[in-house]
Amino acid sequence: CVGPLCSCAVSTTAVAFGTYNPLAAGSTDSTGSVRVSCGGVAGLLIPYRIDLGLGGGASYGARRMSATGGTLGYNLYTDSTYATIWGDGSGGSQYVTGGILLDVAGLSPAQTHWVYGRIPARQVSAVPGSYTDAITVTLTYY
Repeated sequence: CVGPLCSCAVSTTAVAFGTYNPLAAGSTDSTGSVRVSCGGVAGLLIPYRIDLGLGGGASYGARRMSATGGTLGYNLYTDSTYATIWGDGSGGSQYVTGGILLDVAGLSPAQTHWVYGRIPARQVSAVPGSYTDAITVTLTYY
């Protein structure tokens, strides 16, 4: 859709892992969300695509959080099976698609897409600290 026919926005909640134990046998998991809302002409179907950026990693397969003196590998996935890396469709990643059908008032409830994060177990080289990364969320609607 173009011009005044529709407009969409995105909001997010962070994937906050909490405390990571590098000696633990299991992965550390958390969830966040990407929420899409649109408005415009009543009855209009607005398809969209959500891409997540690389963050501090060199590739989608190797996202990295940073702290003073160290890095910690992690990744973001499209579902709770942790099988499909959420990215932009390149480098073995997949983007997420959706669609919003606007009601008679030209509105519709926002659509929430969950982001599943995982830090693999046994990253024994991790140094104590507060690790962060910034991921760019790109919403493309048609």
